Amino acid sequence: MRITNIQTMHCGAPAAPEARLNRVWTFVRIETDSGIHGTGECSLFKVNQAVAEVVERFGTFLIGQDPTRVEHLWQQMYRRPFFRGGPILNAAISGIDMALWDIAGKAAGLPVYRMLGGPLRNRVRAYARADLAGSEVDQVLEAQRQGFTGFKIAPPHLEAGFNEFALAKAAVDLVATVRTAAGPELDLMIDFHGRLSPAAATRFLHGVRDHDLLFAEELIPPDNVPAYAQVTAAVPEVPCATGERLYTRWGFRELIESRAVHVIQPDICYAGGISELRRIAAHAETHYISMAPHNPNGPVATAANIQLAAATPNFLILEYARKPPYFENVLQQPLAFADGHFALPEAPGLGVELDEAFIAANPPHELGFGSDTYADGSVADI
Repeated sequence: MRITNIQTMHCGAPAAPEARLNRVWTFVRIETDSGIHGTGECSLFKVNQAVAEVVERFGTFLIGQDPTRVEHLWQQMYRRPFFRGGPILNAAISGIDMALWDIAGKAAGLPVYRMLGGPLRNRVRAYARADLAGSEVDQVLEAQRQGFTGFKIAPPHLEAGFNEFALAKAAVDLVATVRTAAGPELDLMIDFHGRLSPAAATRFLHGVRDHDLLFAEELIPPDNVPAYAQVTAAVPEVPCATGERLYTRWGFRELIESRAVHVIQPDICYAGGISELRRIAAHAETHYISMAPHNPNGPVATAANIQLAAATPNFLILEYARKPPYFENVLQQPLAFADGHFALPEAPGLGVELDEAFIAANPPHELGFGSDTYADGSVADI
């Protein structure tokens, strides 16, 4: 079996009254001379076209090769470019890697998780986020009614200009409000997208130490691992998480070996795909660190994460960015989901097929760049 064609497809999933997210998903399709095709996802927020160009460039040496040599092709994609690393190159590798695993599973007649050693669990737990209409409390309560046992909130938006200590205080108040409304059983998380300094992050952690957070995500930017270790050590009873802006095992090495966080969050769409997340997770396991994959993207990425989670010992919980109706309609058959968990698919490969007519009917749209600003108009970044 040989690769005959590699192409990308972009699908627009704009914001709507029932869903806040404004997204463009980028999918990879790999065709072979046996008639088997594979599907992957390489969505990278706001720079999807750049990723698609790299996928096309990789095709110049992948076409004609055996798609079931997944590791060999991963090494070629990673090592052939002189300049390695970064989100764009690794997003292209990630999407192709998923599609190769899809082909390998279909060729073997097995779901991917069985090719990774078989399932360690019989379903994959997911958490909801504040992606839909309504207040944070309303969304949390509705998610509980739907069977979710975990929910991630976002800090409130401050109208008077960015102030990290005011944001930390408002976030503490929001966590207390949501915890009171939801009760003690819900696993609660919060994501700051790296908007605090170590001092403000520490102040926030002290404020929520009695509210039983499952984790506090990306409190500070991920660039300085010793600074993150300092924050984590300041209030050790509140688990900290980061990793969505790191790529490959080399990007995670210092974070894991210094045990700077309790939970790592690699993204399967741009940290290296199924192949590389397996290696990152195995390294983290030796340091007693859990993995909760960052997963704000489309359903193919979610399908790949389900396969990986099924066979990963230190998997904790999977992010589920609900995006009705696009998330369901872009697939020929939606992912099986009930009571806050994804079912393990039995179909070979990733277990999903795209509805290409739906993709064609929903072209990509422009996504602008933005940033918080301080009261004086300067860019808010510590």
